[in-house]
Amino acid sequence: MPEPISVVTWNLGWRFLNFEIRQTPITSVLAGLGADIICLQEVWAKDREGDQAALLGESLGLHAVRHDTATRDGLSFGNAILSRWPVIESGNVALPGIDGKPSHRKVIHAVIDSPRGPMHVLNTHLDHRFDNSALRHQQLKAVCDVVAAIDRNAATDFPVVLAGDLNAVPDSDEIRALTGRTAPYVPGLVFSDAWEIAGNDTPGYTWRSDNPLLQLAQWPNRRLDYIMTSWPRTSGQGTPMAARLIGTEPVMTDPFGEVMPSDHAGVQVLLR
Repeated sequence: MPEPISVVTWNLGWRFLNFEIRQTPITSVLAGLGADIICLQEVWAKDREGDQAALLGESLGLHAVRHDTATRDGLSFGNAILSRWPVIESGNVALPGIDGKPSHRKVIHAVIDSPRGPMHVLNTHLDHRFDNSALRHQQLKAVCDVVAAIDRNAATDFPVVLAGDLNAVPDSDEIRALTGRTAPYVPGLVFSDAWEIAGNDTPGYTWRSDNPLLQLAQWPNRRLDYIMTSWPRTSGQGTPMAARLIGTEPVMTDPFGEVMPSDHAGVQVLLR
């Protein structure tokens, strides 16, 4: 059997929480994973200070693509995909905001030239407010529309990989629609939640009370970060084989001592 494909998703916490001292621990954690594809959220870029995705790609020897969402003073808050293999093409689609207009939140879509053929990988970061389930519904509908437009052969092609910080717990209405527990956003399009299949019946919290950076969090111990693969998969490709959390422990870095790399734990999944 061919080697599984290792996929990671991780929210890096942008430039919040002493980002200057977190970059080295972030790089250290990612370097130890041997991942083939890494989906990152809250990635920064700033004139004269660099591009976090490009810096990580250079350090890890990976191809990097990102999207820009300008906020102020040239500072960007966006998503990125790093890949062991070349990126054939990439683009992004703006997700709806609370007013129905395109928002700063986007889904980035990359086609990766993997040894198993072209892989479609989507990475996104949905609205975070507790009371905005309805908005996340709209945003996931937009994501599913992107997936539905991909021309692929379900019998032979690798399933579409969807990763990101969805800011919704597994039993929320929006995740239930995504995983087929209620009517899907696009008829016939549902996703397998890799943690649910391969997480060994553990809760997989990625927003955690044991993270010192979350001492003031009002609702910790939630699973917000996901890696999913689309149905159907008649070939068996894309089946989750193993899943684990990453970035749950502090990393020793001189001269700052032990540093938590992010306020989120990440997820690493092996796909058949």
